[in-house]
Amino acid sequence: MVNAVPSAVPKIRVREIAAIDINGVIDTLSRGFPWRSRRLWTRVLARLARRSTPEGLPKFGYLLESGGVVVGAILLISSRMPNGSVRCNVSSWCVDRSHRTYAGFLAAKALSHKNVTYLNVTPAPHTRPIAQAQGYSQYSGGLFIALPALNLFGRKARIVAFDPRDNGDVEPFERDLLLEHAEYGCISLWVETSEGRHPFVFRPRALKGVPGCAQLVYCRNVDEFVRYAGPIGRYLAIRGRPFVVMDANGPIATLVGKYLDGKMPKFFRGPNCPRLGDLAYTETAMFGV
Repeated sequence: MVNAVPSAVPKIRVREIAAIDINGVIDTLSRGFPWRSRRLWTRVLARLARRSTPEGLPKFGYLLESGGVVVGAILLISSRMPNGSVRCNVSSWCVDRSHRTYAGFLAAKALSHKNVTYLNVTPAPHTRPIAQAQGYSQYSGGLFIALPALNLFGRKARIVAFDPRDNGDVEPFERDLLLEHAEYGCISLWVETSEGRHPFVFRPRALKGVPGCAQLVYCRNVDEFVRYAGPIGRYLAIRGRPFVVMDANGPIATLVGKYLDGKMPKFFRGPNCPRLGDLAYTETAMFGV
């Protein structure tokens, strides 16, 4: 007679990512996104480590562990907006194939914070039905690719690169935003007019089939970009970025370009629908993905 002793089942749990977990999380993200380098993930986690996070939200996100080993991760980029609301970009969700049945627990934990607006700005096509089942709604249906330098009849303006030493008459939130995004590798600039300064941030991008792109990451509203498209476009074109990519829900009549319906749609869940022209403090701006 043989006494069969059942082997211990590894304990599965979801918890916040701590600084001590960084290497394990990078290992997991490298397995989940093999086309992205370990160097990228090291930079991503370092940027999250330096950011201040709204109270009650994790600095990095959450992990799934089995027997003390990291087998899944989801990153959160949380920010407090000027109106006091909290926005959270859900980024880089992956779970090892051996533990995919537990992926829902990781997502549920990430989405458990109340009064938070969640963003999903880079959903893979196969994950979009999952996002909608989780309560997300689409707010941007596609991309508009513009050649703004060809807008010859807009308003005149002077384009000035952001200078961190300049503490002129600007809102502190916008100054900090331009400073931090410049440090992330974005193009931060002011449009100076007789009415005052207007902040803009662009992310250099490599879009398949469209060389020399800059993605609109931040402006006060898209109408401001349209109003000053000509001088902005010529400033960027001289620097090798003639095309500007922006989120849109259809063609923009006054801009020369093309609308790509269904290209990189964006989703949100929560009390505040995001506006077009604001991807500040998202993975697009901070990580370049």
